[in-house]
Amino acid sequence: MTDATPAILSVAPNGARRTKADHPAIPMTPADLAAAAVSAQAAGASLIHLHVRDADGRHTLDPGIYREATAEVRAAVGDGMIVQITTEAVGLYTPEQQIATVRTVRPEAASVALREIVPDDAGEALARDFYHWATDEGIHLQHILFTPEEVARFADLCARGVIPGDDLTVLYVLGRYTVGQKSDPADLDPFLAAAKDVPAGLIGPWFVCAFGAKEGACVGHAIAHGGHARVGFENNMLLPDGTTAPDNAALVTEAAKAAAAARRTVATGAQARAILGMSRTPVSG
Repeated sequence: MTDATPAILSVAPNGARRTKADHPAIPMTPADLAAAAVSAQAAGASLIHLHVRDADGRHTLDPGIYREATAEVRAAVGDGMIVQITTEAVGLYTPEQQIATVRTVRPEAASVALREIVPDDAGEALARDFYHWATDEGIHLQHILFTPEEVARFADLCARGVIPGDDLTVLYVLGRYTVGQKSDPADLDPFLAAAKDVPAGLIGPWFVCAFGAKEGACVGHAIAHGGHARVGFENNMLLPDGTTAPDNAALVTEAAKAAAAARRTVATGAQARAILGMSRTPVSG
């Protein structure tokens, strides 16, 4: 399958758990994130997925640190990259705290895991208020789905008005619950099958992320089927040959090669915003 839409390459350079003890190129500070953004942008990334750390290097959703990191990245790359913050709980934050971070930071984009923001039926009222507020504010949400079953739950929440809108952006996490978290391109197929049962026009741009040395193959499979990609040290530090990547930009380069093989161009920041339907002018926080 060939898709003429430019492929959006997103870089997730650090995640919540890894440190420089895992790889010296893991960005820990706002300045580190800005440097990683510059090199990833040069390799083809048009979106950076931010995790920030506290003074002790631990995962945090602190709004002040997010604003500092956003400002550093924006100063380094201008409007050429979408800056997306994470709301990942990592077992530390409640839905109320995750939502409060987004409400305080007011980023141009944020990723939200369905199972964290709406953990059960009792959480739907809080989630509804948040999703509708974010839509009204022009904050672009990427809805993270860990299993094909979550695709159906996502569609149900949309049908009942908990999550508003159409052409919504989702991220399929490949191999999260496989042994050793080693993803395979075939892990995408059940997600695509589940998406066929979703009403037309509900799911718009979709991304994948993957774990292990087959990250590049997973990305290639997704891009060839019209998807977009998130790569980086958050989930994987290995090149396709099994060696350790020197930095995040090297993984973005592999994703750009996959786009070229699928005869798709790599999206610029402006193109990425258009594909995602983002109209809000980015600010530095």
